Amino acid sequence: MVSSNASDELVQLRAELAIVRAQALVAEAEAAKVWAINADLRARNAHLELMNEQMRREKYGARSERSRRLLDQLELTFEELEANASEAELLGQIAAAKTTTVQAFTRTRSTRRDFPADLPREQVVIPAPDLCPCCGSDDLSQLPAAVTETLERVPARHKVIQTVREKVSCRQCEKISQPPAPFHVTPRGMFGPHFLANLAFQKYGLHQPLNSQRDRLEAEGIPLSLSTLADQIGAICVAVKPLFLLLEAHGLAADRLHADDTTVPLLAKLKTSVARIWDYVRDDRPFGGTAPPVALCYYSSDRRGEHPRAHLAGYAGILQVDRYAGFNALFEEGRTDKPMTRANCWVHARREFFKLVDIRQQLKRRKKGATPLVSPLASEALEIIDRLFAIERDINGKPAAERLAVRRELSAPIVAELETWMRETRSKLSRHDAVAKAIAYLQNDWDGFTTFLADGRICLSNNAAERELRSVARGRKAWLFVGSDRGGQRAAMMFSLFGTARLNDVDPLAWFTDVLARIADIPQSRLHELLPWHWKAAQQQLTQEIAA
Repeated sequence: MVSSNASDELVQLRAELAIVRAQALVAEAEAAKVWAINADLRARNAHLELMNEQMRREKYGARSERSRRLLDQLELTFEELEANASEAELLGQIAAAKTTTVQAFTRTRSTRRDFPADLPREQVVIPAPDLCPCCGSDDLSQLPAAVTETLERVPARHKVIQTVREKVSCRQCEKISQPPAPFHVTPRGMFGPHFLANLAFQKYGLHQPLNSQRDRLEAEGIPLSLSTLADQIGAICVAVKPLFLLLEAHGLAADRLHADDTTVPLLAKLKTSVARIWDYVRDDRPFGGTAPPVALCYYSSDRRGEHPRAHLAGYAGILQVDRYAGFNALFEEGRTDKPMTRANCWVHARREFFKLVDIRQQLKRRKKGATPLVSPLASEALEIIDRLFAIERDINGKPAAERLAVRRELSAPIVAELETWMRETRSKLSRHDAVAKAIAYLQNDWDGFTTFLADGRICLSNNAAERELRSVARGRKAWLFVGSDRGGQRAAMMFSLFGTARLNDVDPLAWFTDVLARIADIPQSRLHELLPWHWKAAQQQLTQEIAA
């Protein structure tokens, strides 16, 4: 039996805990408000700098290519800061809603312009109630309806959808009734889900910057400012963040992950610095796994090893990587209850030998007067390694147990042959010889290269991760650089969403349109239905039902 003193102490502790929690929420809301204000000020400052440069260009007539590039650079900076400010404002409102004392910061925006009158209109009428919801009377009088115009994108043309909410007044109790406004993907309801999905997909899926999209829309007769488009990008990223967290949970629950990174230029004062996009791919299909594939991307401003350690905190499965030293700490004892298993990429090892027989690359990079050479020792190593890859092609997609059995029977003797060849060959070469360096790449972590002989789930290459980063590398030529760290984080999240859709053979634009149309109305317990593989199954089932 609990004494009265102990009961009183328990009540007091609960009350103190509630006070501390409330204070923490207030502090979080205040911090979010300050962040939103600062983000808004930075966006305003970037806008003023852009306007100043535009006016200078008009006044002094600068028309050089360098001047045009400077304007493009300022526009991209403003685009990122405007999206930052919009995202910070919405997150601040979410934090302030959890308190009763903090008032959320609301940005001051320019007066909303009407859409061009020559755009076709489509009315969606939400009828008023037949009975007064207050007293139940049917004696209602019609009042002027409230009309909200939302710009939506349809294939090859634009239209403005007018949502007319009828309004009635009760003659008996004088109560005015009107249906609630429909959900809009982003605040103020200016744009429909297909327009917004296309805006985001063009930017992050097809790597078309917002200033290029703005110019295209203006050519089609839709004058929209860069700030308006950037504002929508920030709001979209806030809306889909819960879906990314579900993808993240699914990806990090894998037994095996592929990991890689690539460079992205980051805009900085007077120059660009080198930032990174990291990706972690779950793809169980090579060993007959049924779990849907996922691509997770993260951004960092540098390449320090602390970043992959943070991304994979608590993960203890198989990690397929290259020989980058920043991954080494992930495989140390004591990091978690069970350290990760390292599986090195044989494609990287093969590449070191291939450089020594690739005449075309040698001709491109040779010094003046130098003659390209084909190393017979490198060719010999390539022949042995290629036999391993030939075996892997035959067992791709087979169950892990079957793959392991084939490797023990066929691959293990080849690996032993390669190990003997490397030991004997390296003993005859100078340590500065190119072939000796290629051999050292393998021998310095031989255990990591031979892990595939003990586990049928492991792949021989890390190509799954490299393929996902290929689109980022292609996109760099279009968007040149990310404008800020927040912009890099947004880009990484959107690369994850669109990359996962492609991995699951889902049309990214169609899927993302439906996500934006449904994500605010769907309960948290059903949010998983919007994941690409569940969405694809639902669409296939719907198609079958219609066909039947």
